[in-house]
Amino acid sequence: MTEAKPIKPHERLAAALADDMADVGTLITARMASENAPRIPEVTAHLVEAGGKRVRPLLTVAAARLCGYAGGDHVKLAATVEFIHTATLLHDDVVDESRQRRGRPTANLLWDNQSSILVGDYLFARAFQLMVETGSLRILDILSGAAATIAEGEVLQLTAARNLSTTEETYLRVVRGKTAALFQAACESGAVVAGASEDHVAALAAFGDALGISFQIIDDWLDYGGAGDGIGKNLGDDFREGKLTLPVIRALARGDAAERTFWRDALERGKSDDLDRARAILARHGTLEETRLEAIAWRDRAKAALARLPESDLRDMLGDLADYVVARAL
Repeated sequence: MTEAKPIKPHERLAAALADDMADVGTLITARMASENAPRIPEVTAHLVEAGGKRVRPLLTVAAARLCGYAGGDHVKLAATVEFIHTATLLHDDVVDESRQRRGRPTANLLWDNQSSILVGDYLFARAFQLMVETGSLRILDILSGAAATIAEGEVLQLTAARNLSTTEETYLRVVRGKTAALFQAACESGAVVAGASEDHVAALAAFGDALGISFQIIDDWLDYGGAGDGIGKNLGDDFREGKLTLPVIRALARGDAAERTFWRDALERGKSDDLDRARAILARHGTLEETRLEAIAWRDRAKAALARLPESDLRDMLGDLADYVVARAL
C-alpha cells in the first residue's frame, strides 16, 4: 500500500479556504474572457492551468478571513492579485527570453513575444477594474502602488544584471520589488477590506513583506543549491542570465583575482557557462549556507509579525506556510 504524501501548508490553507478560492477561480475565468480577442483567454489559460499554487490570492483571502471579514470583496482582491502576478510572469518571460515556466513551454515560446506583452497588459487592466469595484481608495492605493513597485524592481534587476558592483542593498531592493511587494499588498489589502485595526493591518503587511523576501532568497539559493526540478525553473538559470543574487554578491566580495575574473567572464561578458565552478566558489566561501540562514531570518520576522494577531487556525497555517518556504532549501 502506497503511503499518502504529507499535505503541504499551502494545500492545507487552500483546503481551509476552498469555497473562497473556488469563487476566486470562477471570477478569474470570467474576467480573463474576451469576446473580441480569443487569444487573451488562450494565453492566460496556459499559465493559469499550469498548476500554480496561487499563494498570493490565498494570502489575500486568508488575511481577510483572519480579520473576521464576512463580505465578498476579498474574492475580487484575490483575483486582482493573481492577475497582477500572471501579467508580470508573461512580461518576465519575454524579458528573460525564458522557454519554460512551471514545467511547461512559456507563452512567448508557444505564441510570440507580442502576444505575451499585450495579454499581460490586458490582465493589468482587468486587475485595476477589479480594484475599483471594491470602492476603496486605500485598497486602490495599496495594489496600484505594488504594481508600480514591481515594475521598478524589474527595471532595477535589469540594470543590475551583469554588474559586478551590485550591492546587497540593491539586491534587497530588487527582491522587495519583484516579489515581496505583491506578497505584502496581498496581505495588507485583505486586512483593509476586512476593516481590521491599524495594528493588525500593519502586522499582516509586515508578514507579507518578510515572507516574500524569504521566498525570493530561497529561490535564489535554489538556483545554485537546488536539484533543478520542481522549482519552476532550471538549475543555473540566474547564473546564465547574469543575475547578481545574494550568494554571488557575497562570494565576489571575498574572492581573489582569479575568482573575480571568472565572475566577470561568466556574468558580465557571458563567456563562461561553468556552473560547477560557480557552485564550487560559493561553497568555498560558505555563501550558500549564509543565504539559507538569511532566508530563515526573514522567515522569523514574518512569524514575529503574525504573533501580533489573535490566535487562530488560519494564523497557525500562515506560520506553517512561512516554515515551508525555507524548508524548500533543506
